[in-house]
Amino acid sequence: MIIDCHGHYTTAPKALETWRNRQIAGIKDASSMPKASELKIGDDELRESIETNQLRLMKERGSDLTIFSPRASFMAHHIGDFNVSSTWAAICNELCYRVSTLFPDHFVPAAMLPQSPGVDPKTCIPELETCVRDYGNVAINLNPDPSGGHWTSPPLSDRHWYPIYEKMVEHDIPAMIHVSTSCNACFHTTGAHYLNADTTAFMQCLTADLFKDFPTLRFVIPHGGGAVPYHWGRFRGLAQELKKPLLEEHLLKNIFFDTCVYHQPGIDLLTKVIPVDNILFASEMIGAVRGIDPQTGHYFDDTKRYIEAAQINPEQRYKIYEGNARRVYPRLDARLKHRGT
Repeated sequence: MIIDCHGHYTTAPKALETWRNRQIAGIKDASSMPKASELKIGDDELRESIETNQLRLMKERGSDLTIFSPRASFMAHHIGDFNVSSTWAAICNELCYRVSTLFPDHFVPAAMLPQSPGVDPKTCIPELETCVRDYGNVAINLNPDPSGGHWTSPPLSDRHWYPIYEKMVEHDIPAMIHVSTSCNACFHTTGAHYLNADTTAFMQCLTADLFKDFPTLRFVIPHGGGAVPYHWGRFRGLAQELKKPLLEEHLLKNIFFDTCVYHQPGIDLLTKVIPVDNILFASEMIGAVRGIDPQTGHYFDDTKRYIEAAQINPEQRYKIYEGNARRVYPRLDARLKHRGT
């Protein structure tokens, strides 16, 4: 089985974006604020949005199951207050859950949290509990920068985040550390902000002792880990100067990287530098990079091609495709075992 750990609902019906635009307008004019019940999206619309997009490409490219979360750039936690984010997160999470019920063999939900700048992360716990308990979510997406590119929150190692970590440990779920839209003109959302955040999250963990407090906590850093695997010597050297243990002992029991690296040399370097036990297959399909590479004639985000061409053995390929996901996402593994797969 080939498990894609990084899928977003980027092809949701247009009605979702229309409702969101009304919600944003309602922040300034309360009389125009829509109710969640006013959003009407039928099952047939959901089926069409999936069958003609993600599911079609999954079948064409040979992947089986996607861990599916709301569209990352749409999370936009910097917009409005906690009530705005709470309503928006609940709507988006429910849609991903409905997709998972319509296509249970192909999609498993992961939750966005109703984060808001300057708001205690404890406020996210009711939505997290709902998603795990009622929707069967196997993971969360955690935004280390709800401010949208201004980085006003404490680092991930700060006790500010501990309420979320305590729930993650209780439910045995990992977090993909994933920012949302940048509203800072200095940082392009997908070309800079995403990759900067991946690198920043790793460095925040390197400089602290977070995993001493939470030894079973698991983070997936997307987009191939930002700059980390490609400057591994720098990070190893910084850890040494900071009197930290070797990175392989200090962080790689808790941190994992996905394969959203859209060219063969990048995947080759990733698999040479990072232990295979810490790499999970992912595509971010129909996400930030959707075009065809003129050098290869294939889609940039057809990441399975890169794994197939990488100089790794069948056992290592199995770990990247399936084994590591089952280990990092225990609730997913339990679900698959219940299905007999």
